[in-house]
Amino acid sequence: LFTRTGGRLQPTKEAEALIPDVAEIFRRLDSLGLLTRDLVGGRLGSLSLAASDPIANGILAKAVASFLVEQPQVRIALQSMSTLQVFDRIINREAELGVAYGLTSSEEVETELLTSTQLGCVMLPDHPLALLKHINLIQLQPHPIITYLPQALFRSQIDRALQRFGIELNIRTQVNLSVTAILLAELGAGVALVEPHLLASMRHTGLVVKPLRPVLKTEVLIIRKKLSVTSRVASEFVLHLKKVVAEMKAAQQ
Repeated sequence: LFTRTGGRLQPTKEAEALIPDVAEIFRRLDSLGLLTRDLVGGRLGSLSLAASDPIANGILAKAVASFLVEQPQVRIALQSMSTLQVFDRIINREAELGVAYGLTSSEEVETELLTSTQLGCVMLPDHPLALLKHINLIQLQPHPIITYLPQALFRSQIDRALQRFGIELNIRTQVNLSVTAILLAELGAGVALVEPHLLASMRHTGLVVKPLRPVLKTEVLIIRKKLSVTSRVASEFVLHLKKVVAEMKAAQQ
């Protein structure tokens, strides 16, 4: 491949024939180095998320959108489902991170508190109850109510509170998704008794939310498979998600 001429090595024609391939190898090594730095820095990679329906379409959608602006090369799969399904996805490693309501548990996952939420009353601004600072369950009695189906996790909280205080509501419409209840309230079908976090991410609805009394509070959890190694991009996203939640809380105060 080389000949010695005047004390110096000179490439032969055979060596020169290898130069394009050798150059390509070094180019790919440089590219691999850049890829490694991006992966370590959380600037490149993929992330699979599973979340309870209102969270996926509210807080999480907002966080994913702003995260992708900062990290345009990251790819994210966001699945919207019931809380029980979120736990199943994490347990079966079908998603790396879950965000769900703390209404269930499993020994196969570890959880971290993200925030907390409480059921509220969503209604049109001209509704008679819209002038109140907060609404007691008994004040809902004369009005048509939109809320969750009996099998929904939040519905059990509502039913226990009604039973405790001996109150019967005029539940005219039952739904399985918060967004459906909110849209029905916007169309004048009644007061939606739902978890209202999703409404904060919906623009120009013109609806108002009033706190419910007694407070029916629920934790929102970040869920990971126990003993699993979290990717760098997942860790970066969790930090970003916490920042978005903090900003949303500050805006509501």
